[in-house]
Amino acid sequence: MDAIGLIVVAALASQAKHRIFAPNSFWYRPIPVDAPLHPRSAEFVRDFLRQKKAYYGTVSINTVAYASPVYVAGPHAKTFKVAEWDGQNKGHSDPALLAQWTAVPIPDYAQAADGTDMEMTIFQPSTDTIWEFWLAKKVDGIWQACWGGQMQHVSKSNGIWPHPYGTTATGLPFLGGQITADELRRGEIDHVMGISLVDLESSDVVSWPANRSDGWNPNHVPNRPPEGLRFRLDPHLDIDKLHLNPAARTIAMAAQKYGFVIWDKSGAITLRAENPKSFTLAGKKDPYPELFHGLPAWQVLEGIPWDRLQFLPMNYGKQSFD
Repeated sequence: MDAIGLIVVAALASQAKHRIFAPNSFWYRPIPVDAPLHPRSAEFVRDFLRQKKAYYGTVSINTVAYASPVYVAGPHAKTFKVAEWDGQNKGHSDPALLAQWTAVPIPDYAQAADGTDMEMTIFQPSTDTIWEFWLAKKVDGIWQACWGGQMQHVSKSNGIWPHPYGTTATGLPFLGGQITADELRRGEIDHVMGISLVDLESSDVVSWPANRSDGWNPNHVPNRPPEGLRFRLDPHLDIDKLHLNPAARTIAMAAQKYGFVIWDKSGAITLRAENPKSFTLAGKKDPYPELFHGLPAWQVLEGIPWDRLQFLPMNYGKQSFD
Protein backbone atom coordinates (compact mmCIF):
# COMPACT_ATOMS: atom_id res chain seq x y z
CA MET A 1 0.00 0.00 0.00
CA ASP A 2 1.35 3.46 -0.90
CA ALA A 3 1.67 6.44 1.46
CA ILE A 4 -1.58 8.03 0.28
CA GLY A 5 -3.42 4.76 0.87
CA LEU A 6 -2.08 4.54 4.40
CA ILE A 7 -3.19 8.11 5.12
CA VAL A 8 -6.70 7.26 3.90
CA VAL A 9 -6.80 4.13 6.05
CA ALA A 10 -5.60 6.09 9.09
CA ALA A 11 -8.23 8.78 8.56
CA LEU A 12 -11.00 6.25 8.15
CA ALA A 13 -9.82 4.27 11.17
CA SER A 14 -10.00 7.46 13.23
CA GLN A 15 -13.57 7.97 12.02
CA ALA A 16 -14.39 4.36 12.95
CA LYS A 17 -12.95 4.34 16.44
CA HIS A 18 -16.19 4.69 18.42
CA ARG A 19 -19.87 5.64 18.24
CA ILE A 20 -20.34 3.27 15.31
CA PHE A 21 -24.00 2.67 16.16
CA ALA A 22 -26.87 4.98 17.11
CA PRO A 23 -26.02 7.28 20.03
CA ASN A 24 -28.79 5.75 22.14
CA SER A 25 -27.52 2.20 21.60
CA PHE A 26 -27.03 0.21 24.79
CA TRP A 27 -23.33 0.05 23.92
CA TYR A 28 -22.88 3.70 24.87
CA ARG A 29 -25.14 4.06 27.90
CA PRO A 30 -23.38 4.41 31.27
CA ILE A 31 -24.76 2.33 34.10
CA PRO A 32 -26.15 4.50 36.93
CA VAL A 33 -24.31 4.09 40.21
CA ASP A 34 -27.57 3.12 41.90
CA ALA A 35 -28.63 0.60 39.23
CA PRO A 36 -30.45 -2.44 40.64
CA LEU A 37 -28.50 -5.68 40.94
CA HIS A 38 -29.49 -9.19 39.96
CA PRO A 39 -30.95 -11.08 42.96
CA ARG A 40 -28.23 -13.71 42.42
CA SER A 41 -25.41 -11.24 41.81
CA ALA A 42 -23.29 -12.63 44.67
CA GLU A 43 -23.74 -16.20 43.38
CA PHE A 44 -22.74 -15.17 39.85
CA VAL A 45 -19.63 -13.44 41.22
CA ARG A 46 -18.63 -16.61 43.03
CA ASP A 47 -19.08 -18.62 39.84
CA PHE A 48 -17.04 -16.05 37.88
CA LEU A 49 -14.21 -16.43 40.40
CA ARG A 50 -14.51 -20.23 40.18
CA GLN A 51 -14.22 -20.08 36.40
CA LYS A 52 -11.25 -17.75 36.58
CA LYS A 53 -9.44 -20.14 38.92
CA ALA A 54 -10.40 -23.26 36.94
CA TYR A 55 -9.49 -21.94 33.50
CA TYR A 56 -5.89 -20.67 33.56
CA GLY A 57 -6.28 -18.46 36.63
CA THR A 58 -6.63 -15.25 34.67
CA VAL A 59 -8.85 -12.90 32.70
CA SER A 60 -7.06 -12.41 29.39
CA ILE A 61 -7.36 -10.24 26.28
CA ASN A 62 -7.55 -11.89 22.87
CA THR A 63 -5.69 -10.06 20.10
CA VAL A 64 -4.19 -12.11 17.25
CA ALA A 65 -6.57 -15.06 17.66
CA TYR A 66 -10.30 -15.04 18.48
CA ALA A 67 -10.52 -11.27 17.99
CA SER A 68 -11.68 -9.72 14.76
CA PRO A 69 -9.45 -7.58 12.56
CA VAL A 70 -11.38 -4.54 11.35
CA TYR A 71 -10.68 -3.36 7.81
CA VAL A 72 -12.05 0.08 6.97
CA ALA A 73 -12.94 0.45 3.28
CA GLY A 74 -12.99 3.70 1.36
CA PRO A 75 -15.97 4.83 -0.77
CA HIS A 76 -14.47 3.60 -4.03
CA ALA A 77 -13.08 0.29 -2.80
CA LYS A 78 -13.36 -2.66 -5.13
CA THR A 79 -16.04 -5.14 -4.08
CA PHE A 80 -16.07 -8.93 -4.07
CA LYS A 81 -18.74 -11.59 -3.84
CA VAL A 82 -18.20 -13.78 -0.78
CA ALA A 83 -19.26 -17.42 -1.03
CA GLU A 84 -20.78 -19.47 1.77
CA TRP A 85 -19.09 -22.72 2.75
CA ASP A 86 -20.56 -25.37 5.03
CA GLY A 87 -18.09 -25.17 7.90
CA GLN A 88 -20.61 -26.74 10.31
CA ASN A 89 -21.73 -29.58 8.03
CA LYS A 90 -25.32 -28.37 8.08
CA GLY A 91 -25.96 -29.72 4.61
CA HIS A 92 -27.68 -26.56 3.36
CA SER A 93 -26.94 -22.94 2.55
CA ASP A 94 -28.69 -19.68 3.46
CA PRO A 95 -29.75 -17.68 0.38
CA ALA A 96 -30.52 -14.64 2.56
CA LEU A 97 -26.96 -14.67 3.87
CA LEU A 98 -25.50 -14.96 0.39
CA ALA A 99 -27.59 -11.95 -0.67
CA GLN A 100 -25.82 -9.92 2.04
CA TRP A 101 -22.40 -10.85 0.64
CA THR A 102 -22.81 -9.99 -3.03
CA ALA A 103 -20.58 -6.88 -2.96
CA VAL A 104 -18.15 -6.63 -0.04
CA PRO A 105 -15.27 -4.08 -0.15
CA ILE A 106 -12.49 -6.35 1.14
CA PRO A 107 -8.95 -4.90 0.89
CA ASP A 108 -6.46 -6.99 -1.08
CA TYR A 109 -4.24 -7.33 1.99
CA ALA A 110 -7.01 -8.51 4.34
CA GLN A 111 -6.68 -11.69 6.37
CA ALA A 112 -8.99 -13.33 8.88
CA ALA A 113 -7.99 -13.75 12.53
CA ASP A 114 -5.79 -16.61 13.63
CA GLY A 115 -7.42 -19.41 15.58
CA THR A 116 -10.20 -21.78 14.65
CA ASP A 117 -12.91 -19.08 14.40
CA MET A 118 -11.17 -17.04 11.66
CA GLU A 119 -13.23 -13.87 12.23
CA MET A 120 -13.11 -10.74 10.07
CA THR A 121 -14.97 -7.40 10.00
CA ILE A 122 -15.30 -4.90 7.15
CA PHE A 123 -16.57 -1.38 7.85
CA GLN A 124 -17.38 1.11 5.09
CA PRO A 125 -18.32 4.50 6.58
CA SER A 126 -19.39 5.95 3.23
CA THR A 127 -22.20 3.38 2.89
CA ASP A 128 -22.80 3.12 6.66
CA THR A 129 -22.36 -0.66 6.42
CA ILE A 130 -20.50 -3.39 8.23
CA TRP A 131 -19.94 -7.02 7.27
CA GLU A 132 -18.92 -9.79 9.66
CA PHE A 133 -17.49 -13.18 8.77
CA TRP A 134 -16.89 -16.39 10.69
CA LEU A 135 -14.62 -19.17 9.38
CA ALA A 136 -13.51 -16.76 6.68
CA LYS A 137 -10.82 -17.84 4.23
CA LYS A 138 -9.57 -17.04 0.76
CA VAL A 139 -9.40 -20.05 -1.55
CA ASP A 140 -8.01 -19.68 -5.08
CA GLY A 141 -8.53 -15.93 -4.86
CA ILE A 142 -12.17 -16.18 -3.74
CA TRP A 143 -13.33 -15.22 -0.24
CA GLN A 144 -15.71 -17.58 1.51
CA ALA A 145 -17.13 -17.81 5.03
CA CYS A 146 -19.43 -20.06 7.01
CA TRP A 147 -21.49 -17.38 8.74
CA GLY A 148 -21.79 -13.65 9.48
CA GLY A 149 -23.92 -10.97 7.91
CA GLN A 150 -24.29 -7.46 6.54
CA MET A 151 -25.63 -4.63 8.69
CA GLN A 152 -26.80 -1.49 6.87
CA HIS A 153 -27.63 1.96 8.28
CA VAL A 154 -25.20 1.20 11.09
CA SER A 155 -25.18 4.73 12.53
CA LYS A 156 -28.94 4.38 13.17
CA SER A 157 -28.75 0.80 14.39
CA ASN A 158 -29.25 -0.36 17.97
CA GLY A 159 -26.00 -2.30 17.60
CA ILE A 160 -27.58 -5.77 17.60
CA TRP A 161 -27.55 -8.07 14.58
CA PRO A 162 -30.96 -9.13 13.24
CA HIS A 163 -31.50 -12.74 14.30
CA PRO A 164 -29.79 -15.09 13.39
CA TYR A 165 -26.95 -13.17 11.71
CA GLY A 166 -23.63 -11.92 13.02
CA THR A 167 -20.56 -13.79 14.19
CA THR A 168 -20.70 -13.92 17.99
CA ALA A 169 -22.96 -16.48 19.61
CA THR A 170 -25.25 -13.72 20.89
CA GLY A 171 -25.81 -11.57 17.80
CA LEU A 172 -23.69 -8.74 19.23
CA PRO A 173 -21.19 -7.25 16.73
CA PHE A 174 -17.45 -7.10 17.29
CA LEU A 175 -17.42 -3.37 16.57
CA GLY A 176 -19.59 -2.80 19.62
CA GLY A 177 -17.67 -4.62 22.31
CA GLN A 178 -14.08 -4.96 21.17
CA ILE A 179 -11.45 -2.73 22.75
CA THR A 180 -9.46 -0.66 20.26
CA ALA A 181 -5.83 0.32 20.37
CA ASP A 182 -6.89 3.95 20.03
CA GLU A 183 -9.00 3.67 23.20
CA LEU A 184 -6.12 2.20 25.18
CA ARG A 185 -3.79 4.87 23.85
CA ARG A 186 -6.29 7.59 24.76
CA GLY A 187 -6.94 6.06 28.18
CA GLU A 188 -10.71 5.99 27.74
CA ILE A 189 -13.17 3.32 26.63
CA ASP A 190 -16.62 4.80 26.19
CA HIS A 191 -18.74 1.72 25.59
CA VAL A 192 -19.81 -1.62 27.04
CA MET A 193 -17.13 -4.30 26.63
CA GLY A 194 -17.90 -7.79 25.39
CA ILE A 195 -16.62 -10.66 27.51
CA SER A 196 -16.52 -14.42 26.95
CA LEU A 197 -17.00 -16.94 29.76
CA VAL A 198 -16.55 -20.70 29.80
CA ASP A 199 -19.44 -22.15 31.80
CA LEU A 200 -22.77 -20.58 30.91
CA GLU A 201 -26.47 -21.20 31.37
CA SER A 202 -28.14 -23.29 28.67
CA SER A 203 -28.97 -21.66 25.36
CA ASP A 204 -32.71 -21.44 26.07
CA VAL A 205 -32.01 -18.75 28.71
CA VAL A 206 -30.99 -15.51 27.04
CA SER A 207 -30.77 -11.99 28.43
CA TRP A 208 -31.21 -8.91 26.24
CA PRO A 209 -29.28 -7.47 24.37
CA ALA A 210 -28.35 -10.99 23.20
CA ASN A 211 -30.86 -12.55 20.84
CA ARG A 212 -29.43 -16.08 20.91
CA SER A 213 -26.90 -18.17 22.85
CA ASP A 214 -24.54 -21.12 22.62
CA GLY A 215 -24.62 -21.70 26.38
CA TRP A 216 -24.47 -25.30 27.59
CA ASN A 217 -25.57 -26.53 31.00
CA PRO A 218 -26.92 -30.07 30.53
CA ASN A 219 -26.60 -30.93 34.23
CA HIS A 220 -28.50 -27.79 35.30
CA VAL A 221 -25.67 -26.57 37.52
CA PRO A 222 -27.03 -23.57 39.44
CA ASN A 223 -25.79 -19.99 39.16
CA ARG A 224 -24.34 -20.20 35.69
CA PRO A 225 -24.77 -16.75 34.11
CA PRO A 226 -26.72 -16.64 30.83
CA GLU A 227 -25.36 -15.07 27.68
CA GLY A 228 -26.38 -11.45 27.26
CA LEU A 229 -26.21 -10.77 31.01
CA ARG A 230 -24.56 -7.47 31.98
CA PHE A 231 -22.20 -6.89 34.89
CA ARG A 232 -19.81 -4.20 36.08
CA LEU A 233 -17.01 -3.45 38.51
CA ASP A 234 -18.22 -1.84 41.74
CA PRO A 235 -18.46 1.91 40.94
CA HIS A 236 -17.40 2.79 44.49
CA LEU A 237 -14.03 1.11 44.04
CA ASP A 238 -11.08 3.55 44.00
CA ILE A 239 -9.23 2.45 40.85
CA ASP A 240 -6.23 4.70 41.49
CA LYS A 241 -5.42 2.82 44.70
CA LEU A 242 -4.99 -0.43 42.76
CA HIS A 243 -1.80 0.72 40.98
CA LEU A 244 -2.76 -1.06 37.75
CA ASN A 245 -0.82 -0.80 34.51
CA PRO A 246 -2.32 1.84 32.19
CA ALA A 247 -4.21 -0.61 29.96
CA ALA A 248 -5.76 -2.36 32.94
CA ARG A 249 -6.67 0.98 34.52
CA THR A 250 -8.47 2.06 31.34
CA ILE A 251 -10.39 -1.21 31.21
CA ALA A 252 -11.25 -1.08 34.92
CA MET A 253 -12.59 2.48 34.62
CA ALA A 254 -14.80 1.42 31.70
CA ALA A 255 -15.88 -1.64 33.66
CA GLN A 256 -17.24 0.66 36.36
CA LYS A 257 -18.96 3.07 34.01
CA TYR A 258 -20.23 0.87 31.16
CA GLY A 259 -19.58 -2.67 32.34
CA PHE A 260 -19.45 -5.91 30.38
CA VAL A 261 -21.90 -7.99 28.38
CA ILE A 262 -21.46 -11.75 28.03
CA TRP A 263 -21.34 -12.22 24.28
CA ASP A 264 -19.66 -15.60 23.71
CA LYS A 265 -18.56 -18.92 25.12
CA SER A 266 -14.82 -19.65 25.10
CA GLY A 267 -12.10 -21.77 26.67
CA ALA A 268 -11.11 -19.06 29.16
CA ILE A 269 -12.50 -15.77 30.46
CA THR A 270 -11.47 -13.28 27.81
CA LEU A 271 -12.01 -9.80 26.43
CA ARG A 272 -11.30 -8.99 22.80
CA ALA A 273 -9.12 -6.20 21.46
CA GLU A 274 -9.05 -5.19 17.81
CA ASN A 275 -6.80 -7.68 16.04
CA PRO A 276 -3.33 -6.22 15.28
CA LYS A 277 -3.68 -7.49 11.71
CA SER A 278 -5.80 -4.37 11.20
CA PHE A 279 -2.51 -2.49 11.59
CA THR A 280 0.30 -4.81 10.54
CA LEU A 281 -1.25 -5.77 7.20
CA ALA A 282 -1.61 -2.06 6.39
CA GLY A 283 2.08 -1.48 7.03
CA LYS A 284 1.84 -0.29 10.64
CA LYS A 285 3.35 -1.79 13.77
CA ASP A 286 1.53 -3.97 16.24
CA PRO A 287 0.40 -1.46 18.91
CA TYR A 288 -0.09 -3.90 21.79
CA PRO A 289 3.50 -4.52 22.98
CA GLU A 290 3.68 -0.80 23.77
CA LEU A 291 0.10 -0.48 25.06
CA PHE A 292 0.47 -3.55 27.28
CA HIS A 293 3.85 -2.28 28.51
CA GLY A 294 5.53 -5.48 27.40
CA LEU A 295 3.22 -7.75 29.40
CA PRO A 296 1.66 -10.84 27.81
CA ALA A 297 -2.07 -10.45 27.22
CA TRP A 298 -2.97 -12.90 30.00
CA GLN A 299 -1.11 -10.78 32.55
CA VAL A 300 -2.37 -7.30 31.63
CA LEU A 301 -5.46 -7.34 33.86
CA GLU A 302 -3.75 -8.68 36.98
CA GLY A 303 -4.64 -6.58 39.99
CA ILE A 304 -8.28 -5.95 39.06
CA PRO A 305 -10.38 -7.13 42.03
CA TRP A 306 -12.81 -9.42 40.24
CA ASP A 307 -14.50 -10.21 43.54
CA ARG A 308 -15.93 -6.68 43.36
CA LEU A 309 -18.10 -7.42 40.33
CA GLN A 310 -21.82 -6.65 40.35
CA PHE A 311 -24.26 -8.48 38.04
CA LEU A 312 -27.27 -6.59 36.71
CA PRO A 313 -30.80 -7.98 36.31
CA MET A 314 -31.94 -10.02 33.33
CA ASN A 315 -32.70 -7.89 30.26
CA TYR A 316 -31.16 -4.84 31.93
CA GLY A 317 -31.88 -1.68 29.92
CA LYS A 318 -34.28 -3.32 27.49
CA GLN A 319 -37.26 -1.26 28.63
CA SER A 320 -35.52 1.85 27.26
CA PHE A 321 -35.76 0.40 23.76
CA ASP A 322 -39.27 -1.08 23.80
